[in-house]
Amino acid sequence: MQLSHRRRVVSAVFDEPNLVSAVGLVPAVKLASAAGLRRLADGFLTVPTDKGARPGLKVTSLVAGMMAGADSIDDMAILRHGGMGRVFDAAYAPSTLGSFLREFTFGHVRQLDAVASRVLCNLAASTPLLDGIDGDVLVDTDDTIIEVHGYAKQGAGFGYSGVRGINALIGTITAAGQAPVIAASRLRKGSTGSVRGAARLVADTLATVRRLRSRTSSGRVLLRADSAFYAHTVVNAAVTAAARVSITVRLDKRVRAAITTIGDDAWTTIQYTDAVFDDDTQQWISNAEVAEIPFTAFTSRRKALQVPGRLIIRRIPDLNPNKAVGQPTLFQTWRFHAFFTTTPAADADTVTADKTHRHHAIIENVHADLKHSALAHLPSGQFAANAAWLVLACIAFNLTRATATIAGGTLSRATTATIRRTLITIPARIAYSARCLTLHLPTNWPWQAGWNRLFTHVCGPPTPATN
Repeated sequence: MQLSHRRRVVSAVFDEPNLVSAVGLVPAVKLASAAGLRRLADGFLTVPTDKGARPGLKVTSLVAGMMAGADSIDDMAILRHGGMGRVFDAAYAPSTLGSFLREFTFGHVRQLDAVASRVLCNLAASTPLLDGIDGDVLVDTDDTIIEVHGYAKQGAGFGYSGVRGINALIGTITAAGQAPVIAASRLRKGSTGSVRGAARLVADTLATVRRLRSRTSSGRVLLRADSAFYAHTVVNAAVTAAARVSITVRLDKRVRAAITTIGDDAWTTIQYTDAVFDDDTQQWISNAEVAEIPFTAFTSRRKALQVPGRLIIRRIPDLNPNKAVGQPTLFQTWRFHAFFTTTPAADADTVTADKTHRHHAIIENVHADLKHSALAHLPSGQFAANAAWLVLACIAFNLTRATATIAGGTLSRATTATIRRTLITIPARIAYSARCLTLHLPTNWPWQAGWNRLFTHVCGPPTPATN
């Protein structure tokens, strides 16, 4: 591609009042309204003073700005350009939205959590967002550090990553064949331990799962997490909610002692990195192997807190790069990775349980997605405002995902950046006719079919043209 030689660009003027840069917000905001975002925010939020007036409109403005790519308060100005004022009403100024967020307290953030969970339930009822939720469901929880700079950020500190930031904990739900959605979130100070408050978040996430599923649902719910969440509070929160767990365990003395009791003939070769399938033996040729033994977690706690289950161990050869040249070890040494699960062997054998547990890494994609969207920054110096920002980012994530599932095709599992580029931030020209607006989008838009499906589903079929 190169600039045209026949028609040179000689000037650029910002003078077109009938252009919008993110016409995909039309069906997106309509979908948010149908899911009750404004109504629920008006009903739940009790933010004081005049800064908290009309909370539903302000929450909708913030979510719409995030869907259009805003990752700071100033970026909310994207809602106030060209013909946006003709398509949307009450798009608040960035300063007004910033003042609104700064009035939040922890209680108001929890009110916003209630809004977020109900919006997700309404989206699931009206879109293919969580088709298959009555079947087997995977619930993942994990935290990440959002890096911040300067000393004015409340709650900033150095955590497990060694990066100065604030800790964001999220819980996701994944139905069979669908991409994950965010069911719960918490913002915590940067120096906090991963497990702090995780039991409450797990309980909230599983409560949302119950609301999403019908009374006749028969599928199983499995909670997956890494070793930072291996605690009796988290596991018992899941067990109390009738969910199974699959959680990595730390290789402490008790776990290592249990591993030594496994015989050499108990290990099964699995498909792993660089594995090759042998057609003659119908087996994988790999350096990775798995085995399992019965295991009761938290035996140091009282009987009511102890949880029986299975300890599944994966081992791979320890290459020992630090050994002296020419001095090989006398026997094979291994590196072990163990996790605890309450899933019965009848439902998932050793190999299947290990493969399912490894897919927990999908939550890292959600973290990356958020950090490349609204969580690229935490915009305020006040902790509660940033906590509200996180919840709003999760609402925007789910709404963006819902628009993509309606559009269909490969977009239903695409990242937020791809969905935004193909369905949301599309330029359009506004035309007036008979007190109605017509949106003129670019010709030959590669994702026109998906966008039309989205618009027709949310806004209804277009009015037939008349001569």
